[in-house]
Amino acid sequence: MEARVKSGIWVSMALRLADIAGRSGAVLRKGDPDSGGVLCVLRGREGLVVLSQVRDAEGRPAWLRGTGPAAVEEAAADAYVERQVKRDPDLWVVEFDAPDLKPPFEGRLI
Repeated sequence: MEARVKSGIWVSMALRLADIAGRSGAVLRKGDPDSGGVLCVLRGREGLVVLSQVRDAEGRPAWLRGTGPAAVEEAAADAYVERQVKRDPDLWVVEFDAPDLKPPFEGRLI
């Protein structure tokens, strides 16, 4: 069985990595500190991208561009986040300043 990091600890780590990289980050919504999923909102020059925490076919952690391959306007990102929170009230929502639309943490995008 694979050991998993608690959500609250992962969020703290991601915010710290963003800080080290000189990017701002903020928790927009606190979820379950132990097992809540995470949505990452990346705020770039062209718009926003929302990454959703998922597992790939082999069960490894990965990130899915929930709002699609291209940046979207704030209203579309907000609507996506709202739909996801309605489905899973334990979700964390974390926003990062990401001019290049790349997350400040290591992660595989699928």
